[in-house]
Amino acid sequence: MQAIPYIPESSPFTREQRLWLNGYLAGMFSQATGEPIAAPVPGKPLLVLYGSQTGTAEGLARKLHKEAQQRGLVSRMLAMDALQPADLAAAENVALITSTYGDGEPPDNAQAFWSVLQSDTAPALPHLRYSVLALGDMNYPAFCEFGKQCDARLAQLGAVPLHPRVDCDVDYDAPALSWRESLLQSLSESSSPALLDDKVEAHAGHDKRNPFPARLLTNRLLNAAGSAKEVRHFEISLEGSGLTYEAGDALGIFPSNCPTQVSELLALLGCDGEEAVPSTDGGETSLRHALANQYDIMKPPPDFLAAAASRPGGEELRALLEPSRAGELKEWLVGREIADVLLALTERFGAADFVALLRKLQPRLYSISSSPNAHPGKVHVTVGIVRYATHGRNRKGVCSTFLADRCSETGRLPVFVQTSHGFRLPGDLTRPVIMVGPGTGIAPFRAFLEERRISGSTGGNWLFFGDQRSATDFLYREELEAMRADGHLSRLDVAFSRDQAEKIYVQHRMLEAAGELWSWLEQGAYFYVCGDASRMARDVDAALHSVCEQAGGLAPEAAAAYVARLKEEKRYQRDVY
Repeated sequence: MQAIPYIPESSPFTREQRLWLNGYLAGMFSQATGEPIAAPVPGKPLLVLYGSQTGTAEGLARKLHKEAQQRGLVSRMLAMDALQPADLAAAENVALITSTYGDGEPPDNAQAFWSVLQSDTAPALPHLRYSVLALGDMNYPAFCEFGKQCDARLAQLGAVPLHPRVDCDVDYDAPALSWRESLLQSLSESSSPALLDDKVEAHAGHDKRNPFPARLLTNRLLNAAGSAKEVRHFEISLEGSGLTYEAGDALGIFPSNCPTQVSELLALLGCDGEEAVPSTDGGETSLRHALANQYDIMKPPPDFLAAAASRPGGEELRALLEPSRAGELKEWLVGREIADVLLALTERFGAADFVALLRKLQPRLYSISSSPNAHPGKVHVTVGIVRYATHGRNRKGVCSTFLADRCSETGRLPVFVQTSHGFRLPGDLTRPVIMVGPGTGIAPFRAFLEERRISGSTGGNWLFFGDQRSATDFLYREELEAMRADGHLSRLDVAFSRDQAEKIYVQHRMLEAAGELWSWLEQGAYFYVCGDASRMARDVDAALHSVCEQAGGLAPEAAAAYVARLKEEKRYQRDVY
């Protein structure tokens, strides 16, 4: 008896196409051989689910999916918003990888999944084995909160842990790899090591673990004299990198710390900088090099706070670390850095002990503001430079001031491309697009407009832009007004909050244009938002619901369902931070 050839689930066919093809293959094989047919025996099934805001969780899901297939598992990968309740009810093994957005909320593409999972009609899952990889940032109180909630809810529905949940901080590579390997070991028949080794994969091209040393070409201030802001336009050469990107992607940039701040820390530690300390790559390096290039020396991490609180001079901090005073601690930490904590201590840390309490310096992600087809071999980013004073000291953003002040001195800028599958222009060039991007949120929409012109899109383009003052903060004004004049930008609505007594924001302009906005949506328009997640994105979302109610005549519940349908159809996409 021979096994018939068959189309695996990992193939680029729909379920219906696979069924038809496998039936056809079975018939052909039977006629050709005259032998009885043995059905194929696939490996164990695995459903890989991901909830992703910036693409990190999706990237980890793809690695797991690919490696599971290499080990003989029947792996299927889905974004959470593509999951049907029946899929979960029928699944045997689920690996759930998700980030946490905002104050413990699910990312955009996980909201519908979470609503179903929380509902009273959620299916019982006693047959399901699962494991959760949660991504987060320990600097935020709701660390990995959505992953924790998913873990708890699945257990409540009767599912059995296949492997304990793993909570990852921003330096997630090692714990994510360990979780993936342990999970696959428990599902695989073989106990062989991973076929797709991360270290091998990292050298296949330039990525986060192997960034490209790019060259900064342009550093241009976008604000006019008298502005309260400093926003800069940077152009970076990608020649020779092999890196490619699409409009909607982000650029990851690895900064180095400010030399003045490094010298201040050395003085507070009583060190000359030549002391040997652990390197982030597992070896040893000098303290000065470690503080300049490898560790985050700005925001105090929890381990450092706990250690500082136990030393002489840390009494105030020790009291604030009491669980009942979490709110006061959060408020106290606003605007304070590691140096502020060290200044209060009367007993110094040793060099190695101090470094052991720090977190690895992480890259920053910036929405790309250029179309690759408009600027071959280059990438543009639009960055707000962070500078302010608090608690009697001047502060500065690590990466923004690295770009603005110090990058040209180093000669090279380590970069990589972060693909954003969930923030893309429509494939149908006739579809209209509505873009809401105040401040530096204009970045991806500049790229969208460039790409739409080059691709020959015929759908309308409508941009809502806002900032403080028209005279000083109208970013890319000449470009946008030229696009408006030649008709490429069908409509441009601006909101400058400080140009009148009453503050006006982009959400107010949306409501003023509710009738036309609703008409565009009914014509199939895609709706995009980029910018601040904590306030702007919430206000814009609320305004969108109001547009549906006021101009569309929908009841609140129907408006919510309409917006949810826009998300399901990928017609409501957000790049928020």
